[in-house]
Amino acid sequence: MSETLHAVCPHCGKTNRLPAARAAQKPDCGACDKPLFTGKPIELDDARFAAFVERTDLPVVVDFWATWCGPCRMMAPQFEQAARELAGRVQFVKVDTDANPRLSQQYGIRSIPTIVLLHGGREVRRNSGAMSAAQIEAWLGQ
Repeated sequence: MSETLHAVCPHCGKTNRLPAARAAQKPDCGACDKPLFTGKPIELDDARFAAFVERTDLPVVVDFWATWCGPCRMMAPQFEQAARELAGRVQFVKVDTDANPRLSQQYGIRSIPTIVLLHGGREVRRNSGAMSAAQIEAWLGQ
């Protein structure tokens, strides 16, 4: 990782540049003064997704899910726990496949839940099926 990194604010969408060492210190956005890393998954839609994942230097884990999906609901607290554990090192994002079919189609989502690891806006790997927080962290190599 470089000495500085770019992180997109989950609240206002502004890109912030900060020293990489500060990521673990719960920095605030320079534009809106809200926390850059909340420890909670960020819900993104078709309109905000590309700008967010392409402008952040941190790895981004996307949970493709739907409200009617039992395994998705079962995995949600585990995904949230992993987001808390890895705040400032990995960004966690949720995309509702029913509300955002274009993204589901773009990423070729065939079953849910599916998590996709992106870095620099490009897919690195994916996994389908519910996972525990420990499994998510192991899958990420954290």
